[in-house]
Amino acid sequence: MARPAAPFALTPSDLVTLQSWLRMGSLAQNLAQRARILLLLADGLTPNTVAEQMQVSASVIFKWRKRYQEAGLEGLNDLPRSGQPRKLSAAKFNDILTLTTQRVPHEATHWSVRLMAKYAQVSTWQVRQVWAASDLKPHRLKTFKISNDPLFADKVVDVVGLYLNPPDNALVLSVDEKTQIQALDRTQPMLPLRPGQIERRTHDYKRHGTASLYAAFDILTGKVIGRITQRHRAKEFLAFLQQIDRSTPAELDLHVILDNSSTHKTPAIKPWLEKHPRFKLHFTPTSAAWLNAVEGWFAQLERRALYRGVFTSVAELKTGIRQFIEAHNEHSAKPFKWNKTAETIISSVHKAKLGAIKNRFLN
Repeated sequence: MARPAAPFALTPSDLVTLQSWLRMGSLAQNLAQRARILLLLADGLTPNTVAEQMQVSASVIFKWRKRYQEAGLEGLNDLPRSGQPRKLSAAKFNDILTLTTQRVPHEATHWSVRLMAKYAQVSTWQVRQVWAASDLKPHRLKTFKISNDPLFADKVVDVVGLYLNPPDNALVLSVDEKTQIQALDRTQPMLPLRPGQIERRTHDYKRHGTASLYAAFDILTGKVIGRITQRHRAKEFLAFLQQIDRSTPAELDLHVILDNSSTHKTPAIKPWLEKHPRFKLHFTPTSAAWLNAVEGWFAQLERRALYRGVFTSVAELKTGIRQFIEAHNEHSAKPFKWNKTAETIISSVHKAKLGAIKNRFLN
């Protein structure tokens, strides 16, 4: 007569932890298998029954049950391998750093783990360790452009000052335009999201025209004033300023943050501004659109309303944009918070310029 299996139980916290492991999409396969073994044993199944379900030998079941009983969840990790660990000399470490930061491989535009292992004559594991320790990510690329505006510092101090210390009895509006928004229609209907299947769409599309959007982002409330136009000229910008004038309390000054677009400085604009002195313009430095708060809202518009949008006409596109603005103002608007001081920004840009000059001489 077979003896009953030894009693096995998980602590409540370990039970919750193992269940959460199995819901993780990035859990290693070996840990997932061990978690399932312990959960099945905790449900009262015998080791032989668990072995049959998991399609492993009974010795594997006994091994991980014993490891858990002796060391808890820590026992589910692999033990250190025998033998002396691989060592990397300081000279080889520096070689990898020098190659990564100052050289480019002949057969590619940037380093991969395998390429570096080949050139430095080390293992891929050692390359990963050096890059992780040095916070190097050659596979990633971030675009940037350093502003050469001679008034860069003055403009940064001016704009950041408005963000950090908005003036009393005034509105601070971040204004810009998103031009040439395309009304795109896919050639076939999108395939919907299903369990185990992401949403799908065709790679090709039909164009049905374009529209431009002028937007004024109120940093105190996060609400947006928008105007959709067919063209992008000084005439449309002036009409947008007039709309702002009508849409805001007349007793408040308006501090408007703008980029250096030519449409913002035409002769048609200047006389109107002189007749409306409550409009006070503040320009961001050249090549520094990231300093304009409305750019973050434009990114939300693109991500939430345009990227997956299907528009069979410009009229549909305009309706979709207006609906997004209305929904944002009613449900999502919140005060804009700026955390970096002008001094921090100016210092970072100066360091970037020095780094660019140094690299130019090295190369």
